[in-house]
Amino acid sequence: MRQALDSRTGLRAECKHQRNENRMTSFIESGRRFRLNDPTLAPNAASYLWNRKMMIQMSARGYAVSQYMDPEPRKYAHVPTIAAQTFMQPEQDYFPHHPGRFFYIRDNETGDLFSAPYEPVRAKLDHFSFEPGISDIRWVIEKDGVRVELRLDLPVEDVAEIWSVRITNLTDEKKSLSFVPFFPVGYSSWMNRGGHFDADLNAIVCTSVTPYQKVEQYFKNKHLKDITFFAADRKPDHFEVAQVAFEGEGGLHNPSALQDGRHLGGGDASYENPAGIMQWDLSLDAGATEDFRFVFGPAFDKSEIAALTEKYIEGSLETVRQDYDDYIRSGLGSLEIHTPDDDFDHFVNYWLPRQVYYHGDTHRLTTDPQTRNYLQDGLGMIFIAPERTRAAILRTASQQFFSGKVPDGILLRPDTELKYINQIPHTDHAVWLVIATKAYLDETGDRAILGERIAWTDSDEEATLYEHVTRALRFLAGEVDERNLPYIAQGDWCDPMNMVGYKGKGVSGWLAEAASYAMTTWADICRTENDYDTAKWLEQEAGKLNESINRYLWDGKWYARGITDDGIAFGVQADTEGRIYLNAQSWAFLAGTADDAQKTSMLQAINDQLDTPYGATMFAPAYTAMRDDVGRVTQKWPGNGENGAVYNHAAAFYAASLYHIKEKERGFAVLSKMLTRPDAQDIRTRGQLPLYVPNYYRGAYYQYPRTAGRSSNLFNTGTASWYYRLVIEQLCGLRGDDDGVIIDPQPPGEWASFRFSRVFRGATFRVSVERDASLAKPAITVNAVPLAENRLDEVEPGKNYEIFIRLPG
Repeated sequence: MRQALDSRTGLRAECKHQRNENRMTSFIESGRRFRLNDPTLAPNAASYLWNRKMMIQMSARGYAVSQYMDPEPRKYAHVPTIAAQTFMQPEQDYFPHHPGRFFYIRDNETGDLFSAPYEPVRAKLDHFSFEPGISDIRWVIEKDGVRVELRLDLPVEDVAEIWSVRITNLTDEKKSLSFVPFFPVGYSSWMNRGGHFDADLNAIVCTSVTPYQKVEQYFKNKHLKDITFFAADRKPDHFEVAQVAFEGEGGLHNPSALQDGRHLGGGDASYENPAGIMQWDLSLDAGATEDFRFVFGPAFDKSEIAALTEKYIEGSLETVRQDYDDYIRSGLGSLEIHTPDDDFDHFVNYWLPRQVYYHGDTHRLTTDPQTRNYLQDGLGMIFIAPERTRAAILRTASQQFFSGKVPDGILLRPDTELKYINQIPHTDHAVWLVIATKAYLDETGDRAILGERIAWTDSDEEATLYEHVTRALRFLAGEVDERNLPYIAQGDWCDPMNMVGYKGKGVSGWLAEAASYAMTTWADICRTENDYDTAKWLEQEAGKLNESINRYLWDGKWYARGITDDGIAFGVQADTEGRIYLNAQSWAFLAGTADDAQKTSMLQAINDQLDTPYGATMFAPAYTAMRDDVGRVTQKWPGNGENGAVYNHAAAFYAASLYHIKEKERGFAVLSKMLTRPDAQDIRTRGQLPLYVPNYYRGAYYQYPRTAGRSSNLFNTGTASWYYRLVIEQLCGLRGDDDGVIIDPQPPGEWASFRFSRVFRGATFRVSVERDASLAKPAITVNAVPLAENRLDEVEPGKNYEIFIRLPG
């Protein structure tokens, strides 16, 4: 009896714990906002905001990674020891002196101190709520009868963070408080850095000189914004600029400057790390509030600071907020879906198109995006702002070489150059030009783009886009070895696979499949252009590639990933590490390389060796030591990044291939596992909120189970566009076909019904899908008229189409 009682008590306790955990995390405001009620559940949990000139990723606890264009990517808040302009790092480690946006509250009667949102004091709070929305980020924090409400907004055009703070006395007695915002600027330059309070601007102005060595760099750097400023809407009672003076011996969790009822000392920063630190002494009656507004960001000179503060300190904040909300909502796509899975709906209706829009509208905040990224980001923009995709395709063609070779990177400004990874030869870019152009045509029906005449980067001679793409495939077809397999050079889609072919002999099995797929895809376009000779040639080349793939790369159960410079196939059964690669199987499905028996074998191998609770890994087992005939991918930590992680971009390719071969249940399972769910345990394990698809979750599930599933927390990924496209064209099944539209939904079997609406070629489609066990095949009505096939021959702009689909099952 006692044992049963204990069991029931334990069960009740477990249920109560689960209920409490579930209350920690949830979508609110009909999915347009998320709430996290525990700052310790996922310490790196974050959201992000952006405009076309900047981005900021804000963690729930107050840390920030921010970047802006000047004209190359730069930072205005730095880590304390490195001046490098690095972007967000995977699984970003935050530490006490990492840049952040922090607000200290001191009770002047008791001396008690806490900070909002949570760092750096890390005091136990009475209430914590992190509530990122689609167009702002906000917090509500309560401690000892004081409520602090924070909100971060961005403007549409300028590089500036706008912070609103409201402090409320929740008690029945007067409170004496000190309010101290602390915005560290960090180590901006080894040449010259400092800061001071400018009374005219009512701002702390932190100055620096961008380090340089060459004389010509001086003239280039003269126009950079080497100032970071922190401005307030009221004069501070006290201030400090030198971070070392503020921190003292107490550390940031208990700064010496705030101990024993002290006031900030009014000092400047003289070749010291500066910070924006101000103090107000507040006397709050019971129930009283105080509101503050701050602006933080870079500037070129004092006049620019004055202009920004006039606009965002003195101007209407509601107008700024409305304009930014309009900007974000303009990018929320052309699909609205309602399924039995509300959380999936919230993600697809708001957060997924938002992520797609960030990529396509900012080009990841770089002046030379990788060509594959640039074009794949355009895949998603087709459903949001197709004119942007059109421009991206034409810009890519304009930088193509006369030989047909597609460049490694795309220059977005005439005064920039290819940098970093874009200086290393990769071989896959023609594939993405085909895929992006075909997807654009399917969605828009804009066949006029094929006739656009464009010059080459190394020739003034003009050719149509159709000729540019065809020549790209001819170039790709010529870059093969004696086995008719394409050279890999120093990488294909997988950047760090850089030593398979650096001697000029190694080949890529994945690229052979991708080239075959691109050729058959473009052959369809050729036929619509009445170019039957080119279509026939492309199909013959694709067939030759498939024959070579099966002859040299089929390993009995799955396809090898490639063959090294020394003639060694890898990604094969004999390998103890990197034994099976996901991409080599996915693209074989897409290219039609495999027969039915091979497909069965490959799917089983993927299930057995690559599938995990967090998605399909890029390959397995992960490499644990350098393999110098494969490259630096093998030097990454096992399960991290491309070394056997659940690399979601590759998983999206896999999902696409599954829908392509009508494996819809597997396809949806792959999509579903990519998503962090608004469940406390899943958020704790993955370490991120369900607001974006990260570029990877940790893999090496059997090698390093403790860290498996951990998110990179990076939202820069081509996954977003592929995911959005798959939901629209495969799951919902509404996609263009010449002048008409294919209607072929592929929902998972667990959905008895779902509905969606989407704008397509200027028409509005409202579609309801239900299962009907009495049917042997789908039945479709369009505006109450039965449709004989699953294709509508013509779409009329401006027309409403009410579609009812009954599926067997």
